[in-house]
Amino acid sequence: MLSHHWQNIMHRVLSSQCGLCRFPIQATAQPNALRWCDHCYQYLTPVKRCQRCGLSLKAEEANIESICGECLSEPPPWQRLFTLGDYDFPLSREVQRFKDHGQTWHIRALTQLLAQRISTPAPLITTVPLHWQRYLYRGFNQSNILARHLAGHLNVRFDNHVFRRVKHAQSQRGNKKSSRELNLKGAFTLNQPPKYNHVAIVDDVVTTGSTVRQLCHLLLEVGVETVDIYCICRTPAPGAI
Repeated sequence: MLSHHWQNIMHRVLSSQCGLCRFPIQATAQPNALRWCDHCYQYLTPVKRCQRCGLSLKAEEANIESICGECLSEPPPWQRLFTLGDYDFPLSREVQRFKDHGQTWHIRALTQLLAQRISTPAPLITTVPLHWQRYLYRGFNQSNILARHLAGHLNVRFDNHVFRRVKHAQSQRGNKKSSRELNLKGAFTLNQPPKYNHVAIVDDVVTTGSTVRQLCHLLLEVGVETVDIYCICRTPAPGAI
């Protein structure tokens, strides 16, 4: 695995190529933080999403609503969810390069783009904690890296010690919502109540929301009034893609 230093050098050397399709970037292209060509950058065009769950709104909802029908009838414990896009190509590949292979050169750009979509930032950003066994295996907590960059872009405080993971749960990949919630029951505890009424939780991908739901309840139980979720990707509803 290349060190972060050499990753950055290689990125600068190849910066005349699109970071996604690898074709040369035209001189007339609009500059962007990811150094993608105009065609590839269109993948990140924002779509109308539910402000609560972050899922794409149906065509009939997008014209008149900002919150989907499911969240109106049964709202999640968080107030807003901000994301760059669906967990689909190309964002899914960018997350996998980071999470599974430790490639970080593109994280500053991704978090900068996400920060631009956050209208009213929480004064405190925290993260989903890893169990120590998972941390030793991977060598880093991807949520901490994302949150540290986001806090810098948004000029807010970052604290990765708000929560502690006390139960080693199996990987959540491929699990249904009910299995995820059972798997995570009792997995987290609060180290100490935050001194802020508005807190944001950062994760790389929100799938069913089971993980952040557990953390939200811990915050709300100690008097936090508003919790937001910041994530790179939101897994779309079944059949949406």
